Amino acid sequence: MPRSHPVDVHVGSRMRQRRTLLGMSQSKVGDAVGLTFQQIQKYEKGSNRCGSSRLFEFAKVFDVPVSYFFEEMPTNALAGRPMSGRGRKGFGEAGTPFDQDKDPLIKRETLELVRAYYKIREVRVRKRIFETVKAVGAASHAEVLGSRKKR
Repeated sequence: MPRSHPVDVHVGSRMRQRRTLLGMSQSKVGDAVGLTFQQIQKYEKGSNRCGSSRLFEFAKVFDVPVSYFFEEMPTNALAGRPMSGRGRKGFGEAGTPFDQDKDPLIKRETLELVRAYYKIREVRVRKRIFETVKAVGAASHAEVLGSRKKR
């Protein structure tokens, strides 16, 4: 069975990220573009390639520009395939430093946290929560680094 192309996988993960961030089900997205939820699953996994007209439909449903699906594209997505007329391999800026399966930005927990965070209407409260989370994260990270040095 042929493997999915890395670009299709990336575009699919961006679709899933946006859908989850908006709190939409695969069925709801499918209804909006005339597809079944199973077809949406295949797009999100990168098993189905997404044509330009279909990508345009998804962009409208998700209220993003088409370019959104290609943002944060790993530079190795087109490894070995030079861009015609450009003389360079790959495109875009370097992606996240995480493996596809370990990327915290596409986890449901992260997306739900972001959605809940922006539901907080009071800007001062939201900012204090942000600062608290940053401080706890920094302390936790320092603790992990400290325990590694002791080994």
